[in-house]
Amino acid sequence: MKDFSKLVASVVGCELVGILSIPFTISAITTWYVFLNKPFFSPPNWVFGPVWTILYFMMGISAFLIWQRGLGNKKVKRALTYFLIQLFFNFLWSFLFFGLHSPIIGLVDIIALLISIILTIGAFYKISKAAAYLLIPYFLWVSFATLLNIAIVLLNR
Repeated sequence: MKDFSKLVASVVGCELVGILSIPFTISAITTWYVFLNKPFFSPPNWVFGPVWTILYFMMGISAFLIWQRGLGNKKVKRALTYFLIQLFFNFLWSFLFFGLHSPIIGLVDIIALLISIILTIGAFYKISKAAAYLLIPYFLWVSFATLLNIAIVLLNR
């Protein structure tokens, strides 16, 4: 039961980050974002919700696999600290990009996010390969989002 509680807390905590960013995103999608020049590879807006829901779920399972190893372990504490840092940058991006209407500041944040995801994957890999592998789709999606962010900056100078 204890592990089940950790699993639920991990998944719900990650999904909550996505839910908390919705107000910034939704309010900008139909007002500000719609008028930006976007690259040809920009996916339709409806794709983002399902993709992020799945990614947050996978992130939660990944964090659970690490947390399960015990917070008394220094490697676990370090790995979960990296995880929380990347989760903060993840949330912050929506606020900066959509909330403040600033693709440039969003770009700075998403680069920090990518670095923190890499650090998280590296730290997780030392504890649980499965936990690290669960973050690979997230890393790939954020890499794609970084290219999209760069393109939006360049197309809207």
